[in-house]
Order: sequence, then structure tokens, then C-alpha cells
Amino acid sequence: MLRRAAAAAAAAVRGLRGPLGTAGRWQQRSGEGSPDGGSRSDRAPKIYTRTGDAGFSSTFTGERRPKADRIFEALGATDELSSAIGLAGEFMSEKGYTFVEQLHKVQCMLQDVGSNIATPLSSAREAHLKRTSFSEKPVLELEQWIDSYSEQLPPLRAFILPSGGKSSAALHFSRAVCRRAERCVVPLVQAGEADPNVAKYLNRLSDYLFVLARYTAMKEGKEEKIYVKPGP
Repeated sequence: MLRRAAAAAAAAVRGLRGPLGTAGRWQQRSGEGSPDGGSRSDRAPKIYTRTGDAGFSSTFTGERRPKADRIFEALGATDELSSAIGLAGEFMSEKGYTFVEQLHKVQCMLQDVGSNIATPLSSAREAHLKRTSFSEKPVLELEQWIDSYSEQLPPLRAFILPSGGKSSAALHFSRAVCRRAERCVVPLVQAGEADPNVAKYLNRLSDYLFVLARYTAMKEGKEEKIYVKPGP
């Protein structure tokens, strides 16, 4: 069962809805029954809430901010990153790679990243902080994964272009999106609005995606294209 904080961040990320948007709103109509005899209050919530039509959305702490706010920009970039990793994971699943489970775990961690981002420290109460804190443990785990794959790769002697087959190229694309997400989060950390471990995680995640892309290309026997300076 997802923590309320993670669910709140997920609601904020999807369409930049606030924590009390779609995820927490259930349709209730007295006097109307459902086809199976149950109450309409038992039905799933509507996807749309209309609460963001004026260009504002809510943080987990209840603040209403413009959708152009850097918090929602960071949430959106994190959501794009998870989507890109999901696409890469689908390519890799077709190959039967067991390390696809690592990518699934990363996607789950990105939900926690979103929870932390959606909880600006300037307005967070102790109850918020307990639910959305982000530790250094996931960062250290990524470093272990990076070291494990790096030891099996040939030395890097040239600038590698995104290539090496569909799986590898998709991971390189995920890496680029990860860098953008990191650039969105760093100003929040510097402003004291997000946990520094969130930025560390994204920084290390881009390295992991790069190494995994190279490892995937090697496993599939695909050629990694390298940068060659064009002639005059």
C-alpha cells in the first residue's frame, strides 16, 4: 500500500494535481445506486478535478502555487524521467534481462523523490517531513550497482554517442532526461526547499543509466558509436 505522501506526489505529478485532487476525491451522490447495487461513493474517483483550470496547483503542504512554479517543473521532469525509464524497461524486458527489476525499483524511488519535491521545507510541518524524508541509502545503492557494472565494461576511451541498440539508446535518453530533472531540483535544494539527497540521487542515477546503457550494448553485442570530429 502506497504511503499517503507518495500518493500525494503521484497526484501532483499526474497533470500537476495537488495532493487533495484526483487521488483523494471520491464521487458521492446520495440517492443514486450503482449497477451492482452498491453506493456511488464506492466508485473510483474521476480523473479530472478542474482544480487546476486557473493555472494553479497544490503542494503536499497545501500551498497553492502557479503551475509554472519550479516545484511543479521539477515534478514534471521527474515524471518524464520515470516514463522514459519505463520505456527503456519494456525494451529490456523483451530481452529477458533480470536487471529490469532495478529499473522498476528506481521508478518506485522516483515516487519518493516526487514526494520530497512536492513538500517544500519552507511550509512543511513535522508530520509532512516524517512522510516525505529522503535518505542517503538509495544513493549508496546506486553506487553499488554502478561499480558492479563498471567492473565488467571495457575502458572508456572516447565520447560515446547515444547508440548501442534500442535498449541502450532508450537508457541514454533516460539519462538525458535525468540530467534535466537534476537541473530542476538543484535550485530547490539550494533554496532549502528540498532534501540534498534528492539531488544526489538524481546525479548518481544519471551515472547508473549511462553505465547500464553501455552494459546493455555489450550484452547484446551492439556497437557503441563514438564521436568523430568532422573534417574541414
